[in-house]
Amino acid sequence: MSVTADLLLKAYRAGVFPMAEHRNDPELFWVDPHRRGIFPLDGFHISRSLAKTLRRDRFQVTRNRCFDDVIDACADRAETWINPQIRALYLELHARGAAHSVEVWDTDRLVGGVYGVTVGAVFCGESMFSYERDASKVALAWLVDLLRRAGFVLFDTQFLTDHLASLGAVEISRSDYHRRLSKALRHAADFESVPLASSGQDVVQRNTQTS
Repeated sequence: MSVTADLLLKAYRAGVFPMAEHRNDPELFWVDPHRRGIFPLDGFHISRSLAKTLRRDRFQVTRNRCFDDVIDACADRAETWINPQIRALYLELHARGAAHSVEVWDTDRLVGGVYGVTVGAVFCGESMFSYERDASKVALAWLVDLLRRAGFVLFDTQFLTDHLASLGAVEISRSDYHRRLSKALRHAADFESVPLASSGQDVVQRNTQTS
C-alpha cells in the first residue's frame, strides 16, 4: 500500500504512526505501542536549572520557520527511523498546515527543535534534537506553553524515555491512550492561533500557575 499524506492523517486519528527500520530502508511499518508516552499539559516539569536558562533568554525561539531543517537535524544521528519517504510525507503535511516545528536558536544558529503532527486537539510529537545543552528542553517548554494556550488537550510523545520522564511525561496503556485520543479528536485546536511566549520568563511563570 502506498502511504500518502491523507492516509498518514487517518493513521494518526486511529492512534498509529509510521516508522522505518533505518534511514536506508524503503519500507514503512505502523506502530501502536502497548504503552504510550504522553505529556500531561498541566504537568510539565521545569527544573531550577531549566528555569534559570529560560529566564536568561539565552536562546531565541521560533515557530515553523524552518521545518525542513528541524526534521533533517532530528535525522542527523547514527541510527534514525526517518527515511526519505517519511521526510517527504511530513514536509507535505507541513505544507498543508498539519505538521509543525518549534526551533531554538543561538543567534543565527539552529541548536534545537521539535516537530510533530496536529489532528483535532492533539499534538503528536515526532522527534526532537539538541546541539547545545538544554536546547531541546527549551523547545519543549515553549511548545507546551503554546499548546496549552492554543486549546490542545493531548500531547502524544509516542514512547516514554528517561529524558521525557524527567520533564513530566508519563506512560499510559494503549486503551487509555485511545480513549483520550477519541475525546481530543472531538475538539479543534490551531497551532497558529496564539503568539509564542514573549519571553522565557513568561513560560516559567505560566507553567508555575498551571502545574
